[in-house]
Order: sequence, then C-alpha cells, then structure tokens
Amino acid sequence: MRNYPTIQDIREAQQRLKPHIRRTPLLRADKIEKAAGCRLYLKPETLQITGAFKIRGALNKALSLPREEIANGIIATSSGNHAQALAYAARMLGVKVILVLPVTTPKIKIANTEAFGAEVILFDGDNAARWRKVYEIAEGNNYAVIHGFEDPVVMAGQGTIGCEILEDLEDVDTVIVPLGGGGLISGIATAIKETKPSVRVIGAEPALTPKYFYSRKNKERTSLPLKNTIADGLRLSVPGQNPYPIIEKYVDEIVLVEDEHIIAGMRALAKDAKLIAEPAASIGIGALLAGSIDVKPDEKVCAVLSGGNWDLSDLAEIYNLAP
Repeated sequence: MRNYPTIQDIREAQQRLKPHIRRTPLLRADKIEKAAGCRLYLKPETLQITGAFKIRGALNKALSLPREEIANGIIATSSGNHAQALAYAARMLGVKVILVLPVTTPKIKIANTEAFGAEVILFDGDNAARWRKVYEIAEGNNYAVIHGFEDPVVMAGQGTIGCEILEDLEDVDTVIVPLGGGGLISGIATAIKETKPSVRVIGAEPALTPKYFYSRKNKERTSLPLKNTIADGLRLSVPGQNPYPIIEKYVDEIVLVEDEHIIAGMRALAKDAKLIAEPAASIGIGALLAGSIDVKPDEKVCAVLSGGNWDLSDLAEIYNLAP
C-alpha cells in the first residue's frame, strides 16, 4: 500500500466528504494586513463541525474502511482534535470508539470527545508510549486503528483544504500551514503542488518543538527532547515517518515561531478577524506578525487556521479578560 496520498486520492476524498463536512469559507483579513505585510486570507477550519480540520481526515478514513473492519470499534490517540473527529465519525457510523488522550489534554477537548459518545482513556506518557497502549488495546479487542497523521487516507482528507483554497483563490501566492505531526501539511502541499506548483507552501512550527525544522537541517528525521509549548496540538518530538518525505518534497520552507508570537496571532485573530483560534491554529499569523516569513505587500497569502478548541478560562488569560 502507498504511504502517501495522490491528487486523485484527494479529489476522491472531496467527493466522499462533501455531504458530511463544512466547506469552510476563505476570509479576507484586511484589518491584519498592515501588520502582516501582505494581502491576507484566512481558511478558518475553526468553523468546521468538530471545531478543527481533523474531521476531514478521520471521516475520510472511516468511510473508506469496510464495515466489517470497524464493526468492533475504532481506536486512536490524539492531543484532542483527532479524538473529537473520530468520535464524531464513529457516532455517525454507529460504531464504538476509544480514544487514548494525554493527561495534559485541555478539558474542553476531553469534554467534547466524550459528548460525541467516545470512551476516553487518559494516559501519562509521550506520543510513542500512547501508541503502544493503543495497539495493545486494539489487538486484544480487534479494533481498527486510525492514525492522525501517518495514514495516507487521512492525509488525503486533510488535502481537501488545499483544493478548496485553490478553487476559492486561484491566484494565491503563498499558503501557510501549522506543522505538528505533518498530516495536515502533507495533504495540503500535495493538493497544491500537484495542481499549481508555483504556489509557495510554508510550514509554521513552534520554536519549542522544532522537529521538522531540524530534520530538514540534518537531512534526516531527527528526534528532539519534548518541551512544552502553548501550541499543544503541534507538540511532538519526532517527525511523522510517512509525512516527512512528502514535506521534504513539497514544502518550500519551514519557519519557527515563539510562543509569544503565537499568542500575538491569537489576539490579532480575535480582535481584528473576530475568530477564536487555538494556539496551534494561530501560529501562521504569529509567524507573519513576527516577520518570520518574507512576504510582499501585494502578495496573496492564505493562512490555514487549523482549529478553535480551547478552554474559555485559558482564553480569558490570553486575551487579558476578567474571569
């Protein structure tokens, strides 16, 4: 089986997902443009059914599997958004779902996942340890495992965002994508580069978890010590095995963004675009505000806002609001 999606896979995913997800709009962020230094457009996956882009990949995979393969249930681990997406997909298909989440998962993501009817197991361990737990449970119960960023069918679902951007803004110059496990940018970059290679694709990665940045520098997948970043959805110590070669092939540049600039991006989106975005989703705006990406005033730049699931108490602190 191929370990990467093709443009045909992504177009088939578009048709498969069309009745089930929201086609999110492309919004002009004119009030942020001066600070960003370009003509800025936003792709707000924050408005997606489950509050994040993950529903595209999770549902594309779940709908692609034979019913007998998912009859006993599906299982995965996630920092929260993939969990919510799988829980939604499982409810839609009428099957059991088990999600192994880090103990540090924001409460709102846990609550949302459980609200869709999922069984949540909180686990104190890194990503590799959580996946070992997932496969241990799956083997004992004959559950189908759906990986959040290694699976090419999941990547194809995420790639539908790239198709929508090109359809809604044909002359887009640059697309900025949050970079965590790599499934989102792998799908989007494939859709864009295999349709319009001249479009620049940039990955924005937290400076505290620069696994792809240093892997590119070292010319091999590089594991780094895991540090805490406000962008919890992008917090991993090693690049995905399948996304890595796709990113090396199609992503033009990877930039690092400090937490303070991610917070500045969140504030700008709330104040000037009236959008509540979690830190991981705000990283592209943070990169532009920090001057980390070389852009021109007439350049058409699209920033993908990957999700908007965050605790209100945390948001109050970020936005300097009274509790």
